[in-house]
Amino acid sequence: MKITLLAIFLSFAGTFMAQNIKIPDYLNFNETLNDQITRLVEKYNIGGDYDVGEDGIEQISFAVIDMTNGKNDFAGYSYDNFIYPASVYKMYAGAALLKKCYEGEYDLYRNYVASGHNIVDRTREIKSDPRSLIEDGDELTIHYLLDLMITRSDNTAANCVIDLANREYINKMMADNGWEGSEVTRKFLSRKYEDPGFEKIRGTETCALHAADFMYKIANDKLENPWVSNRMEIFLGAQIDKSKLASGLPKDAVMYHKTGWWSYWTNDVGFVKAGNLTYVIALFTPIPEKDALKIFKDISGEVYNIIKERNK
Repeated sequence: MKITLLAIFLSFAGTFMAQNIKIPDYLNFNETLNDQITRLVEKYNIGGDYDVGEDGIEQISFAVIDMTNGKNDFAGYSYDNFIYPASVYKMYAGAALLKKCYEGEYDLYRNYVASGHNIVDRTREIKSDPRSLIEDGDELTIHYLLDLMITRSDNTAANCVIDLANREYINKMMADNGWEGSEVTRKFLSRKYEDPGFEKIRGTETCALHAADFMYKIANDKLENPWVSNRMEIFLGAQIDKSKLASGLPKDAVMYHKTGWWSYWTNDVGFVKAGNLTYVIALFTPIPEKDALKIFKDISGEVYNIIKERNK
C-alpha cells in the first residue's frame, strides 16, 4: 500500500506531540483527584487494551477539571492518549467557523448551498429530531449548519462546515490553542470521495486533555473570545443526545457537551453546571456504544459525587 509523504509526516508529528503533551499552566494537577479518577477506571475495568480491528490496539482517554470556585484542579487517566474522537471533533470545526464569522469572513446568517459529495446522511443521527435531512441543492444558513452539526451530530452539515472553515484554518486554530497532535484531517465520508490530497491521510485524532481544555475555555469565555465562546456554549447546551455522560447527572444539572459514537468508539466531552458546582469531564473510549452507555452513566454519576464531596 502506498503512503503519501504527507501521511507519514502527520503520523510522525502525532506520535511526537503525544510524547510531548503537557497540562496548561492555568490548570493545577491534583494528586487526590487523580487517585479518585484512577480508582474509577479500575472499578469499571476500562483501563486496559482494546482491539479496534485494522486500527490495532487502543486505550481510553479520560480527563476531569474541577472549576468550582476557581479551583481549576485537573486529573485524568491516559489523558494524553490520542484516540479517534468520532463526532466530537465537529466541535473543533464549529469553533473555527465561528471564529471566521467573528473576523468578518462570513455572516452567521449567510446562505450556503449544500451539494456534491458532502451530502452523506441517509438517516438522522438522532431519530427523534424532526428536522429533515439536508438534500443536494438546499440553501441553509451557517448558523443552521452549526446547530444541526452540534445538536444532532449531522454528518452532511459537518462536511459543509469543514469546507467553510477549511481544514488548514481549523488545525491552525487548534495549534494556536496548544492542542498540538489533535487535528481535523477527514470529513465524514468515504475516502474515495475525499477532496484531493486527503484520500490517504491518517484519521482524525484528539485526546481528553485537549478536549477538556476546549470546554474549559468555553466555560471561561476564553475560546478565542467571548463571542465565539458564548455561541459555542449555546449550541453545546442544546445537545440532543443525552444517552451518555448526561444520563448520569441529577435533574438540576446542565451539561454543555458534544458526543460521538461510531463502530468501536463512544465519546462525550463537556462542562457541567449543577448548583454551585462547575466542572469539565471528557471521556473517550474504544468501546461500542451498546456496551458503553451504562459505563458512561455510572462514571458520570460518580464523578459528580466526587466533585460535590470535595466542594462541601
